[in-house]
Amino acid sequence: MATLKNLTKSFKQFRNFSSTTTTINKSVIKEGYKQQSLDHNLQRFNRGGDGDSNPKDRNVHWVFLGCPGVGKGTYAGRLSNLLDVPHIATGDLVREELSSSGPLSKQLSEIVNQGKLLSDDIIFRLLSKRLETGEGNGESGFILDGFPRTVRQAEILEGVTDIDLVINLKLREDVILSKCLGRRKCNQCGGNYNLATIDIKAENGSPGMYMAPLLPPAGCESKLITRSDDTEEVVKERLRIYNEMSQPVEEFYRSRGKLLEFQLPGGIPESWPKLLHALNLEDHDDKQSAAA
Repeated sequence: MATLKNLTKSFKQFRNFSSTTTTINKSVIKEGYKQQSLDHNLQRFNRGGDGDSNPKDRNVHWVFLGCPGVGKGTYAGRLSNLLDVPHIATGDLVREELSSSGPLSKQLSEIVNQGKLLSDDIIFRLLSKRLETGEGNGESGFILDGFPRTVRQAEILEGVTDIDLVINLKLREDVILSKCLGRRKCNQCGGNYNLATIDIKAENGSPGMYMAPLLPPAGCESKLITRSDDTEEVVKERLRIYNEMSQPVEEFYRSRGKLLEFQLPGGIPESWPKLLHALNLEDHDDKQSAAA
């Protein structure tokens, strides 16, 4: 398994590539790569490599896929806490850079507000910075969220580390749109909330779905703000772009036996236990279970 230090060095190397480069230097791609079935990859994870049954002793290298607003950050964050590995979300890295007024801030602001995807060069710069910080803190393993988004990025990642598992979250597009438009953040405490109530009745053989709103406490109600990119026009554009680009990436990992497709059946109370079951994991944290 590659270390965060190895990844940092490799991403710095790839940052020197032209943004129009469409081929990868084959010297960095592992030779003799053998496709492994999804079942085998899950079994390898659950064996823990060294025979230890404690999930926190397994140095996972996972990727979360899913369109904007599907809940990648929520579930990747919960698994990060459960497995004690860092959750590295490119969306969070972008927002941190925007709030820092750093050299990329203005460029990022224009791209985000238009609902466009970031270039490989920007992604690599943000990841390199985050990985350097993690290396200094002694982090091991990772769960990537929001990367890779293109086959080229996936090829680069495969060239520098062995991804164990790719979890692809699925959710109805109309539900995603409602969720995105309902997102709010408290400008004082930084808490994230959602005012949308999803209540879809079962019909014509299709299952129903209910997601309760995540309402703020009374002290935050008057301090809620909406993300500048959470407008219907921008959200629909993000979804359109993602859907166009996601299929090749999904097929890239599916052909390697690493893609776990997971259809979210509802909100956290319904989805979290079923996701753990799909991963053969258990959450013994009573506080987290109660919060779900």
